[in-house]
Amino acid sequence: DLLHQRTWFIHWSLFVYFNHPRGRDDLVQLFLGSPTSTTNQTNVYLNTLQTASPHLLRYLAAAVIINPRKKNERTLKELVKVIQQESYAFRDPITEFLECLYVHFDFDGAQKKLRDCTTVLNNDFFLIGCADEFMENARLLIFETFCRIHHCITIDMLAEKLNMGADEAERWIVNLIRNASLDAKIDSQKGVVVMGSQVLSPYQAVIEKTKNLFNRTQMLAHNSEKRRDTNANWSHYQTQQSQTNSTLAPVVE
Repeated sequence: DLLHQRTWFIHWSLFVYFNHPRGRDDLVQLFLGSPTSTTNQTNVYLNTLQTASPHLLRYLAAAVIINPRKKNERTLKELVKVIQQESYAFRDPITEFLECLYVHFDFDGAQKKLRDCTTVLNNDFFLIGCADEFMENARLLIFETFCRIHHCITIDMLAEKLNMGADEAERWIVNLIRNASLDAKIDSQKGVVVMGSQVLSPYQAVIEKTKNLFNRTQMLAHNSEKRRDTNANWSHYQTQQSQTNSTLAPVVE
């Protein structure tokens, strides 16, 4: 049974994916594909997860959160879609955290789920080793989403949303600015963070809108060629059948 074998493969592979430096990247690619993939071959494992083992969504969600944010704009959207589809079969604080943040835009709910994630991470055999990395990147996701809505944010409010103290939150934001991960300024006297303008240049806007066009064109060409081959095979089969029938007709008479 192919489904049974794939299910066992996914479960056993967790020992490799969470103990290898590039394991979490490979785990995301196994289920959601790479940003440059042009076929749906990887979807067989995602279908296996949804059909036989939806509880493994916890590990897929954790791997996407832990990975660098720049690599996962597409995969994060696909993951949220899968979480919504499978919410009736499996829910836990990690999947609910993403659902609160990207579906309901409920920052208070995301904050509560992030607290619950600490307990889950510390009691999970595969995730306990990356608990600190998970919390750091989860806070960054909250911060990025919150900053898309607000231009000027008080440090006290950010500290509350990130489950951090005010001084700790300020140091965390300073490190983000220092590492060029955030375009913002801190006004220490007013105790606020002022976000920089994030207007895309026309050149960058064109790139963002057309970056998936090549992959979609290749997929369309592949499907068209496959359909053409199918039609050709069917026409050839019909021709053979008609020739066979014409040959057998005198015998029947």
